[in-house]
Amino acid sequence: MQIRKKYSKKKHSANLIIGLVITSIMLFLIILGFFYTPYDPTKMDSSAKLAAPSLSHLMGCDNFGRDIFSRVLKGMGNTFIIAFATVVIGVVSGVIIGAVTGYFGGWLDEVVMRINDVVFAFPSILLALVFISLFGTGKYNVVLALGIAFVPSFARIVRGEFIKYREMDYVKSARLAGVPHMRIIFVHILPNTMTVLLSSIMIGFNNAVLAEAGMSYLGIGVQPPDASLGSMLSEAQGYLFSAPNYAVFTGLMIILLVLGFSLLADGLKN
Repeated sequence: MQIRKKYSKKKHSANLIIGLVITSIMLFLIILGFFYTPYDPTKMDSSAKLAAPSLSHLMGCDNFGRDIFSRVLKGMGNTFIIAFATVVIGVVSGVIIGAVTGYFGGWLDEVVMRINDVVFAFPSILLALVFISLFGTGKYNVVLALGIAFVPSFARIVRGEFIKYREMDYVKSARLAGVPHMRIIFVHILPNTMTVLLSSIMIGFNNAVLAEAGMSYLGIGVQPPDASLGSMLSEAQGYLFSAPNYAVFTGLMIILLVLGFSLLADGLKN
């Protein structure tokens, strides 16, 4: 049993280290893309259509002669911003809903969480698609759509933690001492939920990356000429045999971005 626990701890530590390395590299590339790209990501060059990787074009060129590496840098930036904003909306709203319902309980918990369960029953990507169909495409609508769709999952996680901690002796003592409810919620209980919440945020970020990529792949996310990993992957599917580098490099960036945060989430569990 002890050997199994030691193995589990080593595994989580290794995942945390590998996740930090991969995530650091990806974040470096994302930050680099905000300030520098070797070429203009939207500039077309008919003489370089579907050019193979070379010293002048590290990842080659797409079907319009645009530098793939430059577009990957910009695309990762757009995907990261949308995923980050999505998680912020989901976490802030979910924490407030989950904390209040989990702490106070009673009829408030019953009413709010039944509504939350109804929304949670639908896949987040489906809710986002309904929102997009009503309000139109574009990155801002994608952020709002995915952010709203992610609220129920964070609310359930935080509510479960608050139900566990609200009966703790230190919380009861704070109530008896007349400490305001909001102070108990956000100062006494919330910090104790951060380990679980941070792990959930990493997983939520991964889901947001995949959801944004999927929506852009379908043409309802980031719109041309802006670059997005999902839309680039959609363009690349028509050139899998003539220019496989287009799909390989784009898909690899999505995989590494998701893998880094997945390993971080697993490492943070212990």
